[in-house]
Amino acid sequence: MSRPPYPPAERQDIVDDLHGHRVADPYRWLEDAASERTRAWLAGEERLFRAYADGLPDRDRLRRRLGELLGAGSVGSPVWRGERRFFTRRTAEQEHPVLYTVDPDGIERALLDPMKIDPSGTTTLDGWQPDKEGRLLAYKVSHGGDEESLLYVIDVATGERVEGPIDRSRYSSIAWLPGGEAYYYVRRLAAGQVPAGEDQYHRRVYLHRVGADPDDDVLIFGDGRDKTNYYGAAVSRDGRWLTVSSSQGTAPRNDLWIADLTASAPERPELKPVQTGVDAEAGLHVGRDGRAYIFTDRGAPRSRLCVADPADPAYENWRDLIPQDAEAVLTDYAVLDDLDRPVLLAGWTRHAISEITVHDLETGERIGEVPVPGLGSIGGLVERPEGGHEAWFGYTDNVTPSSVLRFDALTGETTLWASAPGTVEVPEIETRQITYESYDGTPVRMLVLARPGGPGESGPRPTILYGYGGFNVPLTPAYSASVLTWVEMGGVYAIANLRGGSEEGEEWHRAGMRDKKQNVFDDFHAAAEKLIADGWTTTSRLAISGGSNGGLLVGAALTQRPDLYAAVVCSAPLLDMVRYEQFGLGQTWNDEYGTAEDPVELGWLLGYSPYHHVTEGTDYPATLFTVFDSDTRVDPLHARKMCAALQHATGSDAPILLRNESEVGHAARSVTRSIDLMVDTLSFMVARTSG
Repeated sequence: MSRPPYPPAERQDIVDDLHGHRVADPYRWLEDAASERTRAWLAGEERLFRAYADGLPDRDRLRRRLGELLGAGSVGSPVWRGERRFFTRRTAEQEHPVLYTVDPDGIERALLDPMKIDPSGTTTLDGWQPDKEGRLLAYKVSHGGDEESLLYVIDVATGERVEGPIDRSRYSSIAWLPGGEAYYYVRRLAAGQVPAGEDQYHRRVYLHRVGADPDDDVLIFGDGRDKTNYYGAAVSRDGRWLTVSSSQGTAPRNDLWIADLTASAPERPELKPVQTGVDAEAGLHVGRDGRAYIFTDRGAPRSRLCVADPADPAYENWRDLIPQDAEAVLTDYAVLDDLDRPVLLAGWTRHAISEITVHDLETGERIGEVPVPGLGSIGGLVERPEGGHEAWFGYTDNVTPSSVLRFDALTGETTLWASAPGTVEVPEIETRQITYESYDGTPVRMLVLARPGGPGESGPRPTILYGYGGFNVPLTPAYSASVLTWVEMGGVYAIANLRGGSEEGEEWHRAGMRDKKQNVFDDFHAAAEKLIADGWTTTSRLAISGGSNGGLLVGAALTQRPDLYAAVVCSAPLLDMVRYEQFGLGQTWNDEYGTAEDPVELGWLLGYSPYHHVTEGTDYPATLFTVFDSDTRVDPLHARKMCAALQHATGSDAPILLRNESEVGHAARSVTRSIDLMVDTLSFMVARTSG
């Protein structure tokens, strides 16, 4: 093969002096997406990518099979309001999940269909919350992938809009007061009220009266606090207790307050601290029994559930109900109290595999477990708000599309309540969970999915290694059309549970953040070496893939160990770790990574920042960057600069390509757009690992 004809990209002589470090930035001009030369460069990259990708084999077969597997659709756990329930479902024909309600008479109705709002498919449903009586529903939508979240309220019975849009509602919780006349929510200040370039920050908690002008909303909390703070609000079912939480960016700690709304007006709640200035997370929910249930990792990196009197929930008054487990991580709970012996269900992950246990509600004593279908993931564990003996939870694993199961505490039985609407034939695969040692001796777990038969039976195979390793995000088993398609074609798919995630609790997270970020990359390299040593693959047949923080992961992997990987798919990545805080939501992540404003922390960042470790003359692996024009979290400039740097530096003929997509953002997208992206990335990895 010959070197691809890369579009010309000027290298500028820009060098910043930062705390004594001379930091080169030759492609800073590519930060400006609106400039003519950036647009010209992107157009050249698009022509190059399409000429390469469209000529790859098996694209039609990939598209057909991905469509079949995505035809399973999806279904979500129900949210109950009396005898009315709300849930999402996507059938094979639908581009997005649709929000449905089932009336007390059993009649099902579609409430919100993103395709009816916008037939182009670029509008997504970001969140929804019915009021306490199930008569009104607040929901948020965004357009073109920008995740800006416009807030609306509709009448559930008629589907008619009651109010909206209220803008600047991104990441807002909705906490209804009883009666549906008002709710607490979070809204950013208007751009004209904040310094230039800070319009993505400066959130506040407000009380809003339904139908009122949002500009007249009552400020409840947040004034004068850090601009990067995120806030959450919740109101107990009886309307008595308001809780407000605050965290600085994505830091793994929060402050928490509570107010008794019978002792102070909703417009002026007397918020009393539950936890402030503590390096731990805590959430508080007042149950039907009047107790405060406090879910926390304070003094318990794998989390515990405590109880206290909501009138005096100081830390010294917390009592363990479900103490920390030595091995499993507590993730969720539900209360079933319409029983002679009320119980609490506790959701756990044990080395990324989910389980549910049953406990006495008063003492926390473990008295049983909830049967689950297999080694998979549970989520959305819910009970009826008014109490009962039933709970519902979502379930999926590597070969099982999403389903909803129902647990009946009267019988102890778990039954299928709703399955994914489509019928699919999935390939026969084997999933192994293996443990390997990272470079410092730390044991790390990895799921390996393949056709039946170990590496000794079939020899080395094309393999994709996937990871994330950050922000306390766990990688647990889940149905994936792209994974199943790859394995069905004879490949191996490996998912490494790297440090930085939450698979082993908060200590596992902190072992992969800030000054310890290199641990994540070491864990990933060690996973690759384990796959090779065990005979699953070879360096010439090994691809790596990751997105967002996982894009940073594979960016670091390809610059630190270019010899180890044959292909890289790097999606919506962070790559310039010196300037990441200046774009998108970067300033909210500096507790995870560190800040370039601090000389010590700049040293951490420079130690691995992929853009700053591109070395001329190195034979880099084939690399595909995938970015999205409307991404307001991670600016596509990272991939643009890195792509240009690699195209200039590489001594290899292996292609360095950029796929740029418009009208989509960092997260949700239509099924058709998802298939297009998967066809491009999978065909690229097939081509680069088939030798």
